[in-house]
Amino acid sequence: MPNPFRWLLLSIGYLLARVGLIDSDRAERTTDLAWPRIVTGIARMSKSAADVAMVGIALGPAAIAGVGFATPFWAIAFGIGGGIAGATISLVSQRYSVRATEELSRAVTTSALVVVAVTVPLAVLYWTVPERLISLVGNDGTSLAYGGDYLRVVALGVPFAALNLIGSRTLVGADDAWTPMVLRAGGAVVNIAVNAVLLFVLEWGVVGAAIGTVLANVLVLTAFVTGFAFGRLPLIGEFPVRVRFARPYTTLEDVRNVIDIGTPLVFTNVARRAAQFPMLAIVALFGPNVVAAYVIARRVRDLMDTPGWGFSLASSSLVGQELGTGDEGDADTYGYEVLWFGTAVYLFAATVVLVFAGQVGSLFVDDPSVRPLVTTFIVVACASVVFRGVSGGATGPLRASGDTRWPFYGQLLGLYVFALPVAALGAIAVPVPFLEAVTPLGIGALYAALILETLVPAAVTYYRFAAGHWKVISRGYRPDPAPGD
Repeated sequence: MPNPFRWLLLSIGYLLARVGLIDSDRAERTTDLAWPRIVTGIARMSKSAADVAMVGIALGPAAIAGVGFATPFWAIAFGIGGGIAGATISLVSQRYSVRATEELSRAVTTSALVVVAVTVPLAVLYWTVPERLISLVGNDGTSLAYGGDYLRVVALGVPFAALNLIGSRTLVGADDAWTPMVLRAGGAVVNIAVNAVLLFVLEWGVVGAAIGTVLANVLVLTAFVTGFAFGRLPLIGEFPVRVRFARPYTTLEDVRNVIDIGTPLVFTNVARRAAQFPMLAIVALFGPNVVAAYVIARRVRDLMDTPGWGFSLASSSLVGQELGTGDEGDADTYGYEVLWFGTAVYLFAATVVLVFAGQVGSLFVDDPSVRPLVTTFIVVACASVVFRGVSGGATGPLRASGDTRWPFYGQLLGLYVFALPVAALGAIAVPVPFLEAVTPLGIGALYAALILETLVPAAVTYYRFAAGHWKVISRGYRPDPAPGD
């Protein structure tokens, strides 16, 4: 049966090849790595939407708010795991290309040990004082109770979710994006099914929704561990790599490599997620209609951003493999071509949504007084998401080489130096003469903040990628040549 996702990506890739921007063979290889990850992203986004919808149907708006208050804490833990997993794909891809199996195995086990060491204390914190944490975000008593119950239980799944990211990035680094797609998308389906039973049949409320998330992550991790240990899974097939779960699990150098590469990525992820707390507080000053429009626009942008899940990781894997063999020229070519390819896909997706912005907005609201505002925010989101394609494409080679600090700098600059201050200026309504030139921006400041939030990181990250220093930095992380090479 034809694969519509692969067909669409290849069509765009072949079009770029016809005009000489990329090579058709590289377009095919990139597509084969990218499309499964994009599908995984769509599945995860759909799972999140289904969770909220079922909680709302079963328990009402207060429960949705409670789960919403708890979600950023889960997202921060997920961002930490994703940052460490970024080091995993860098190290695995370089070792896979030269068949350095022992070093590859230690890269995986080291990443797993580091991520457990970081996320278990976080899970304990979420378990022990969830209500206190939730009260930092909201103040409605009923919602706080729902949020505390949800966070306490979902905390148990934090280390499992982070370890699943390690397993996923390991396979992508070894040229296999299909297997993690099947496992993680399957986990999303299990999550939805379990939630339906626990919420509507057993009536366990938000605790049932949290249990569904935990169980799904445990099942997916079990599948990853089994596949890595035995080299295959029933119904799934062969794994491209096996992990040796035996001593030595790690070395001091392996730990240092994971921390050096992963720490900036962790900070980048956490910086992006933590900024949403003050940003939402600023947006709330504009009133509930603006908050609704802003949140809807971000959800639409998140869906348009799913190609980045595939192209950024494909770039890391392909560039990392070329660096592992010492071929910096081909690594550079892959980096540029995947960046152009991914950005073209973002342009296509943004254009489609832009054309139908009004219809997309009507899927979320039917109030005629709010719909025009929602449509405008969606149009701005379409413009801003294209820069995510640029930053994701430029981050891939930097992550593959171990040069991971500049994406963090770009994220800090974009969010905390530009987006948040501009949004805050738009909310100021004090009649001070030297401020009046700024404050009339009003809601336009929020539009500008959405653009700056993605434009500035894209500019910073692309500058670092184009400078080429990442190829030199990668030499410090490459595996030793095999005997006889």
